[in-house]
Formats: sequence, structure tokens, C-alpha cells
Amino acid sequence: MKKIKTALISVHNKKNLKLLLKNLSKHKIKIISSGGTFKEIKKMGYKCIEVSKYTGSKEILDGRVKTLHPKIHAGILSVRKKKSHTRDLKKNNFQEIDLVIVNFYPFEKILENKNNHKNIIENIDIGGPTMVRAAAKNFNDVTVITSPEQYANLIEELNSNKSRTTLEFRQQMSEIAFTETAYYDGVISNYFITKSKKLFPKKKIFSSNLVENLRYGENPHQEAAIYSLGNKLNIKQINGKKLSYNNYNDIFSALLISKSFPKNIGTAIIKHANPCGISINKNKLQSYKQALACDPISAFGGIVACNFKIKNNLALELKKIYLEVVICNGIENSALNILKKKKNLRIVDSSKLKDINLINISSKFSSLLIQTADTFSFSKSNFKIVSKIKPSFKTLKNLIFAFNVCRFVKSNAIVIANKDSTIGIGSGQPSRLDSCEIAINKMNKFFKEKKGDEIIAASDAFFPFVDGIEKLVQSGVSAIIQPSGSIRDKEIIKFANKTNTVLVFSKTRHFKH
Repeated sequence: MKKIKTALISVHNKKNLKLLLKNLSKHKIKIISSGGTFKEIKKMGYKCIEVSKYTGSKEILDGRVKTLHPKIHAGILSVRKKKSHTRDLKKNNFQEIDLVIVNFYPFEKILENKNNHKNIIENIDIGGPTMVRAAAKNFNDVTVITSPEQYANLIEELNSNKSRTTLEFRQQMSEIAFTETAYYDGVISNYFITKSKKLFPKKKIFSSNLVENLRYGENPHQEAAIYSLGNKLNIKQINGKKLSYNNYNDIFSALLISKSFPKNIGTAIIKHANPCGISINKNKLQSYKQALACDPISAFGGIVACNFKIKNNLALELKKIYLEVVICNGIENSALNILKKKKNLRIVDSSKLKDINLINISSKFSSLLIQTADTFSFSKSNFKIVSKIKPSFKTLKNLIFAFNVCRFVKSNAIVIANKDSTIGIGSGQPSRLDSCEIAINKMNKFFKEKKGDEIIAASDAFFPFVDGIEKLVQSGVSAIIQPSGSIRDKEIIKFANKTNTVLVFSKTRHFKH
């Protein structure tokens, strides 16, 4: 047990400060403070010594130096049982500081609201993290508090232990404090790295906040949690059971696809992180119906992502089948009430999601595999028409749509489409030929072909042999898009010309492993 006699308080977030002061006063704990915190404490009517008066040194450099003083840090860092430390304190007329209550300038929030580099730099806290690190290091003798959320626990400690704290409590607070300073420095480090545009610096720091512990991971025997690389997730659950690990995995896959569509257009249906139906039909209800028609069996128990605001007519359709999650870009209250009748249906609003992460991370065997995300924006200059027969504007547009879907399908990926909607998707096969067969089988099973319907296909990488493209053409495909790069590209072009098939080459490949 360590009795608290003197506390140093320097907080930017002054939430619950009055409650804290009331209890410190009750335990007759002397308070030292500085700047705005000192003024606030005095305004609340509590006794407090200003840091400059306590140290005998005025604040200098426009407040950059106020708590960086030997009297402060010796009082925090002195080991109470060490005689040489006690002698040094007495010799310099320094006193022990038993409790440090500090939170930092909100650097992360400043980044959200400011783009002036000089202002941002001025909001890097130096004194706060320095005091916290000192107190956390000396947890054997000193208690460190870094958040208003910890005040209740501190008050309970003081009340239960007659103005004392336990070693267990101090060690727990120390662990949190070091995490807090590491996180803070990580945010600053990433700001500078982003500014210098270094994608892969020599040392990489990730600053993340726990969003929630999940019930379990992919399977019940696996533990799981979700963290946000920032203050919060910019998606909001507005109905239904708690989201699972697998739900989040599918949601992120769905959002990557839907946010690649034109603004306020498009529906994506996802099952096991793979699309099983996509449509960018401008009619929102038709968009959902056509996405569902691609593979209604796989859609059962899946996730629907609507890149637009959901209204009543669509809500009534969504209610008809069993779905795990519906993602919307806003939802009308009446539509929400319709879907809420399915109590367990998870509804997620993604309307505040603006930035898609530009980095993909995979962690295995104590290593991190990092790459920039495949958010490449397609334009006509990215494609080359290599067949004798040239595609119409409408055909090319449909080919590019299918190729865009392809990059979100696990490789080997084949996407068959008609009128801005998928009608057959083959995914995750070791053989591209097998993916062709799956996509064709899906199309034959669910697509009701009308006379004059144009069927086109996309592949996420080149066809290494003619057999894949041959199978697609035999199934009724009249136009194909694929990346170039095979030693047999000429054979593929020759086959396309022989069968009067439109063939377009992409200059970029889009595997998703």
C-alpha cells in the first residue's frame, strides 16, 4: 500500500474533474497543477499550488516548458526505499509526488480539424507524456491516471484503503499509461510518415483502439476482437444481434465493393467474403433484384450492401429472405421499422464512411504482410481493344463493370455479366478453367436469357490457354476482358477473331488471394 499525500494534475479533458477534486480533498491530498487546469481547479474553489510557484520557475517558451523541471520529475521518479534518492530529495528541498493525473493534448482530433502543419506541431504534448512515463516507470511508489474514465476506480481505491493504493492497482494503471503514451506517439509518427509519403518506413507503428471484444473468431474455439485504426469505426450498427468476426469480415468485403460503384448506385450481395451477386442498375429496387437473381441460393444467410439510402419498397423485398446483415448508405425511418421486425437482422449504416483504408494487412507467424489496397481507378486508357470486332460503348462499359467486380472475387475469378449486373461468378479455384465452369453453371441455372441479350465475361488474370476462353464462348459469351501478359496472348486473340468475339486486354492484373 502507498499513501497518497501529493497529486499533480494536468488535464486537457476536464470531464469529471469536480468529482475527482471533491474526493482528493476528502483524503486531504495536496494538489499541484499548471495552466488551464490550475485555473479550473481554483474556479471550482479547491486549494491548489501552481507548478511555477511550486518549482520556483516561471513557464517559458509560450508554455512549452512548465512541468519539465527536476523538482517535478525527481518527486515522481524517486524510489522511496532507496536512501540515496531520499538524500537527494532532502538536499534539493524536493518533495515526493505520489499521484500523477494527466491526459494529453488531443493530437488525433487536431488532425481531423486542422491542416496547418505549424498548428499541428504545437499540439504535440511533451510535458504530459513525459510525466506519465515517469510515473508509470515508478509504479512501485506512484499512481498514474490517464483518463477521466479511471477516476471512479481511483476513488474506490482511496476510499477502500484509507487514502492508499495497492501495488496491483498501480501496476494496472502503469500498463494502461504506457499503452497510452505509445498510442499517442504512434499517431504522431504516422502523421509524419503520411506527410512524407513513405509507404513502408523502416519501423511501422499501428495505433488502434479496441472497438469491442467479439464472442469468438471464425470458429467458437478462437478468440477475437475488433480494433479501429483511429478514434472509431465510421460504420454504425443500428439494429440486430451483436456483429461477429465473420460478419465484420463480410461487411468489409461488401463495403470495398460497394464503395467502388458510382455514387449512390449499386447493390452487392456477399457470402463468405465473396460476391455472389452484383448490380449497378440505376433503379435501386431493380439493382437489388438483379443482384439477388445472380445466385439466390448462395445469397441465403448472406450480406446485402446497398450503396444508397434504403426506402420502403426495398425494405419489403429485403424482409422476404433470411439475411445476416444489411448495409445501407442511410435508411428511411419507415424502412428501418419494416426491417426491425426481423429482430436479429443486423443493420449497418455506412453513410459516414468516407475513406477506404489504403493498406491491407495480413498477420501470420509473428510477421506482418502489408500492401496498398487495390483501389485502382479504371479509365478507358487502362484497356486495349485487341480483337477485330470492336465493342460498342455499352459493351465496353459492361466489360469494365465485370472487370471491376472481378478484383473483389477470390482468385481464380471469372465474372459473367449482362446489362450492368452479374449473372454468373466463379471464385476461389486453383484452376481458371474450373472457375469458368462454376460461373457458367451458375448462369445456366439462374439466368433467364432473353433474345438479343449480350453476355460478357471478365477474368482477373490472363488465360494461360485457349481452353478457358473457348468454354466461355461456347456458353454464349460474346465479349471478354482480361489482363494481357501470357506467352499465348496471340493464340487467345486469334481464337477471339476466329469466333467473332470481342476481346479487350487490361494493362493491370487484379488477383485477390
